[in-house]
Amino acid sequence: MNENRHKARDQKFQYLHPADQIVMIMERIYTYEMTTTSGGNISVRDEEGRIWITPAGVDKGSLTRNDIVCILPSGGCEGKHKPSSEYPFHLAIYAVRPDLDAVLHAHPPALVSFSAVGITPDLHMLPNTRHICKAVDFVPYGLPGSDDLGEKIAASFGEGFNTVLLENHGVVTAAQDLFEAFKQFETLDYSARIQIKAQGLGGHTQISAEQMTIYDQKCNDLPEFEPGAASSREKAIRRDIVQMMQRSYQQGLITSTDGTFAVRLDENSFLISPYGYDRKYLDEGDIVLVKNGQRQKGKFPSRSSRLVTQLFQTHPKVDAFILAHAPNVMAFNVSGKELNSRIIPEAYILLRDIATLPIESLTQDHPYIVSQLSPSQPLAMVQNNGILVTGDSLLQAFDRLEVAEYTAKAILGAHQLGSVKIMNDAVISELITAFKLPT
Repeated sequence: MNENRHKARDQKFQYLHPADQIVMIMERIYTYEMTTTSGGNISVRDEEGRIWITPAGVDKGSLTRNDIVCILPSGGCEGKHKPSSEYPFHLAIYAVRPDLDAVLHAHPPALVSFSAVGITPDLHMLPNTRHICKAVDFVPYGLPGSDDLGEKIAASFGEGFNTVLLENHGVVTAAQDLFEAFKQFETLDYSARIQIKAQGLGGHTQISAEQMTIYDQKCNDLPEFEPGAASSREKAIRRDIVQMMQRSYQQGLITSTDGTFAVRLDENSFLISPYGYDRKYLDEGDIVLVKNGQRQKGKFPSRSSRLVTQLFQTHPKVDAFILAHAPNVMAFNVSGKELNSRIIPEAYILLRDIATLPIESLTQDHPYIVSQLSPSQPLAMVQNNGILVTGDSLLQAFDRLEVAEYTAKAILGAHQLGSVKIMNDAVISELITAFKLPT
């Protein structure tokens, strides 16, 4: 499975020049407010041992490939700028870890919060955090750009860590390529933001070792089939899934590594997002066709493919499915608190009452999940593992996901102001009657 994921990644990025990779990822980091104009630095080591690195004193929001500096194996530099003042720790990491060829450092607010308190985010709160980040070390403070800081960071990476928090500073991740380093960085930051939000609801729960073992079971190893030519309808659905996933990523409702979208094609088949592909760079050819319980040859669908198969078979009026990890929704999810949609009429009309299901059900008990979803209950929380959203179209399902996230954010804000007022049963009955909501 990992080989398939890396193959997909290599096909998209293997021919990108290191300078272009750095510009692409730095733009992504800056756009998603995970660094500032002057903060952060990225480097890539190429096959000839040259290190391409972001420059010192250049606006990260308008970086170009011509701004990237090349540090030669001899120690000299090529480029119109000086390299980042923190390049010594990049060199130190490469010196102790010949298996790593990309280093990323930034100061996203959530991770800076953890670095200021002196703790690391909990890797057992969400299942993929542990898989992607493995383990996170905490490095004592060192003067930025100093040999002392470089030695402390290198010592941590020398022990085998690929992600470290720097005391009162930020985070450093490193990997075999820049795109993997970014995924580690983004995943840890996303988890940190959710954990901070959950703290306002009383804290979060952890995934047990037994639950993690159950979660790790393969759910998408379906038999293969060779599909025929794609119809215009199939092509349109592929386009819609790609556009909606990229929109969701842009809005922070999913990450590059998490999030599943599926749409019914006909009575026996549906299209679903692939396993392991970066959600930001999906294209129509990446979407997987599943038909009669078989997957399109050469492609691996999302781990939720078996669940979607049963969902569409059981509920003929459900034509779209989303599994997402929107951060405000996830604050309620990981804290074990109810996300109550009865805060404003529009939220209840779209979301109805939201069930909470155990994490094991996502891989072990699909009939139970399917029984908890219906036109009168289109959403459900899976403990520590996201929110399930259904709809009669992809747009409706996306709208519900968006409204769920906005509702969660509103309730979190309301908690800062006082007691949250929930609409009573009489008001709910009036809404059900006035808007002819299914019961």
